[in-house]
Amino acid sequence: MTNDERAVRRLVRDRYADAASDGCCGGAETSCCGGGDSGSDASGTDGDADRIAREIGYDDESLETVEGEANLGLGCGNPTAIADLEPGETVLDLGSGGGFDCFLAAREVGPEGRVIGVDMTPEMIEKARANAGENDAGNVSFRLGEIEHLPVADTTVDVIISNCVVNLSPAKDRVFEEAYRVLRPGGRLAITDPVRIDSLPDGVRGDPGSLAGCISGAESPETITTLLEAAGFVDISVELDPDSREVIDEWHDEYDLGGSLLSARIEAEKPAE
Repeated sequence: MTNDERAVRRLVRDRYADAASDGCCGGAETSCCGGGDSGSDASGTDGDADRIAREIGYDDESLETVEGEANLGLGCGNPTAIADLEPGETVLDLGSGGGFDCFLAAREVGPEGRVIGVDMTPEMIEKARANAGENDAGNVSFRLGEIEHLPVADTTVDVIISNCVVNLSPAKDRVFEEAYRVLRPGGRLAITDPVRIDSLPDGVRGDPGSLAGCISGAESPETITTLLEAAGFVDISVELDPDSREVIDEWHDEYDLGGSLLSARIEAEKPAE
């Protein structure tokens, strides 16, 4: 790991440790996705997190079903809506945060299924495990680890989900290689992540807060496709969500990001043997 990679991980870990403690990214009114200090100074509330969740694709039933402080308003889409989960499947959530998507996935796979959440922030793992108790989620477990080095055995997962996390990695090639490794043959990837559709403003590209805020680490759809192909995936789809423009515009109060970034639904499969 290079010094730059270590610095990125430290920056991201500190930011999301604050989010685990304070919710809505350390008290910001907008989601954790955003430009750090450029965000609003208003106090975050559960209502803010619910508003953000509705804007990025979650319905009221999902919000009412999950107990505790699992919904932290950190995402850019709803990966469980595109994953087509089936009862009995094993699901892995990359960057599981407070566990919100894990608990939604657990409803779909049922008591015979299994959901594993991996997050590199100890504070998030602690919060997620507490939330699992509140949700009586016996088929959900959380593991401390990096998505570039998953603490998961080979070929043991049916579906991988993730919500606004892969862009944070300084080594996305390794993320997709690890995802491929842990998936069973015929397994699938269904994630939501911001992608870059145009160049970013000069004031954003070199800003560390923008990197930790899901902005400057976003890749183009073409790059995402190339990385997935190199890892071995097939049937790759990167579908832009034009409705995400308004949400992304909230990520920075100085720059209009909606012309540079959009949320995307990214799907791929591991070939069946």
